[in-house]
Amino acid sequence: MHMLYNSDSFIVVQFDVPPAEPQAVAAGPQLNRGGFEIVDKFARKEIFIEGALAESFQQGVQALIEDGEPSEDDLDAFIERYAVMGQQPVVMH
Repeated sequence: MHMLYNSDSFIVVQFDVPPAEPQAVAAGPQLNRGGFEIVDKFARKEIFIEGALAESFQQGVQALIEDGEPSEDDLDAFIERYAVMGQQPVVMH
């Protein structure tokens, strides 16, 4: 678990879960379980994205970084596109 981003609006945490046993794959990348948890602090909702959606999220963030140093507003605007899908309320224990 790695906290990747923390602003006044959002928290993004990456979860990497390696496979229990390495699998030989003829072609293509070795798939790991894991994804990203996005917490919208104002809406008090969170979403966990994995698979193709998580890959799309990661590529989008990488593109923002490659274009230059993105501002907090730029990152928040990008993250918000995924955060609006969150339906799970954040509950403190």
